[in-house]
Amino acid sequence: VQLQAFGGGLVQPGGSLTLSCEASGGVSSIYVWGWYRQAPGRQRELVASIRHSGGANYGDHVKGRFTISRDNVKNTLYLQMNSLNVEDTAVYYCNAVSIGAAPYWGQGTLVTVSS
Repeated sequence: VQLQAFGGGLVQPGGSLTLSCEASGGVSSIYVWGWYRQAPGRQRELVASIRHSGGANYGDHVKGRFTISRDNVKNTLYLQMNSLNVEDTAVYYCNAVSIGAAPYWGQGTLVTVSS
Protein backbone atom coordinates (compact mmCIF):
# COMPACT_ATOMS: atom_id res chain seq x y z
CA VAL A 1 0.00 0.00 0.00
CA GLN A 2 1.30 3.42 -0.94
CA LEU A 3 0.00 6.56 0.73
CA GLN A 4 0.53 10.12 -0.43
CA ALA A 5 -0.66 13.06 1.63
CA PHE A 6 -1.58 16.50 0.27
CA GLY A 7 -3.02 19.74 1.49
CA GLY A 8 -0.70 21.11 4.12
CA GLY A 9 0.21 24.76 4.24
CA LEU A 10 0.14 27.97 6.20
CA VAL A 11 -3.16 29.01 7.79
CA GLN A 12 -4.10 31.69 10.28
CA PRO A 13 -5.44 30.84 13.73
CA GLY A 14 -9.14 30.14 13.51
CA GLY A 15 -8.86 29.05 9.91
CA SER A 16 -9.60 25.77 8.17
CA LEU A 17 -7.67 23.33 6.05
CA THR A 18 -8.43 19.97 4.46
CA LEU A 19 -5.81 17.28 4.09
CA SER A 20 -6.08 14.45 1.58
CA CYS A 21 -4.32 11.11 1.43
CA GLU A 22 -4.45 9.08 -1.76
CA ALA A 23 -3.97 5.35 -1.40
CA SER A 24 -2.91 2.82 -3.99
CA GLY A 25 -1.93 -0.83 -3.94
CA GLY A 26 -3.60 -3.46 -1.79
CA VAL A 27 -6.13 -1.09 -0.21
CA SER A 28 -8.76 -3.81 0.09
CA SER A 29 -6.75 -5.29 2.96
CA ILE A 30 -6.90 -2.12 5.04
CA TYR A 31 -9.33 -2.08 7.97
CA VAL A 32 -8.31 1.10 9.79
CA TRP A 33 -7.22 4.42 8.32
CA GLY A 34 -5.84 7.27 10.35
CA TRP A 35 -4.18 10.63 10.61
CA TYR A 36 -1.32 11.22 13.03
CA ARG A 37 0.76 14.31 13.66
CA GLN A 38 4.14 15.15 15.07
CA ALA A 39 5.11 18.58 16.31
CA PRO A 40 8.76 19.59 16.79
CA GLY A 41 10.15 18.00 19.94
CA ARG A 42 7.05 15.91 20.54
CA GLN A 43 6.03 12.33 19.93
CA ARG A 44 3.78 11.36 17.07
CA GLU A 45 0.17 11.29 18.24
CA LEU A 46 -3.13 10.07 16.90
CA VAL A 47 -5.36 12.76 15.45
CA ALA A 48 -8.21 10.63 14.14
CA SER A 49 -8.92 7.19 12.77
CA ILE A 50 -11.73 5.60 10.82
CA ARG A 51 -12.56 1.95 10.39
CA HIS A 52 -13.53 0.34 7.11
CA SER A 53 -17.01 0.04 8.58
CA GLY A 54 -17.11 3.80 9.06
CA GLY A 55 -16.69 4.22 12.80
CA ALA A 56 -14.43 7.17 13.69
CA ASN A 57 -12.26 7.95 16.69
CA TYR A 58 -10.67 11.30 17.57
CA GLY A 59 -7.93 12.51 19.85
CA ASP A 60 -9.23 14.67 22.69
CA HIS A 61 -7.32 17.67 21.38
CA VAL A 62 -9.25 17.75 18.08
CA LYS A 63 -12.73 16.55 19.03
CA GLY A 64 -15.38 18.86 17.69
CA ARG A 65 -12.93 20.62 15.37
CA PHE A 66 -11.61 17.95 13.00
CA THR A 67 -13.52 15.45 10.88
CA ILE A 68 -12.06 12.35 9.27
CA SER A 69 -13.71 10.80 6.25
CA ARG A 70 -12.95 8.42 3.46
CA ASP A 71 -14.04 8.12 -0.16
CA ASN A 72 -13.93 4.40 -0.90
CA VAL A 73 -14.37 4.96 -4.64
CA LYS A 74 -11.45 7.36 -4.90
CA ASN A 75 -9.40 5.49 -2.26
CA THR A 76 -8.79 8.82 -0.58
CA LEU A 77 -8.73 9.70 3.10
CA TYR A 78 -9.58 13.23 4.23
CA LEU A 79 -9.09 15.31 7.33
CA GLN A 80 -11.20 18.45 7.57
CA MET A 81 -9.63 20.76 10.15
CA ASN A 82 -11.55 23.73 11.53
CA SER A 83 -10.83 26.29 14.23
CA LEU A 84 -7.12 25.69 13.90
CA ASN A 85 -4.80 27.01 16.57
CA VAL A 86 -1.03 27.28 16.87
CA GLU A 87 -0.90 24.02 18.83
CA ASP A 88 -2.11 22.23 15.70
CA THR A 89 1.14 23.07 13.93
CA ALA A 90 2.78 19.77 13.01
CA VAL A 91 3.64 17.38 10.24
CA TYR A 92 0.53 15.32 9.54
CA TYR A 93 0.86 11.71 8.42
CA CYS A 94 -1.75 9.39 7.01
CA ASN A 95 -1.70 5.80 8.17
CA ALA A 96 -3.26 2.52 7.16
CA VAL A 97 -3.44 -0.76 9.06
CA SER A 98 -4.06 -4.21 7.62
CA ILE A 99 -4.07 -7.59 9.31
CA GLY A 100 -0.70 -9.28 9.49
CA ALA A 101 1.39 -6.39 8.19
CA ALA A 102 3.24 -3.44 9.61
CA PRO A 103 1.33 -0.14 9.43
CA TYR A 104 1.71 1.88 6.26
CA TRP A 105 2.66 5.55 6.43
CA GLY A 106 2.48 8.44 4.00
CA GLN A 107 5.30 10.93 3.62
CA GLY A 108 3.73 13.65 5.79
CA THR A 109 2.46 17.11 5.02
CA LEU A 110 3.32 20.19 7.07
CA VAL A 111 0.55 22.29 8.60
CA THR A 112 1.63 25.61 10.06
CA VAL A 113 -0.85 27.71 12.02
CA SER A 114 0.44 31.22 12.45
CA SER A 115 -0.63 34.82 12.15
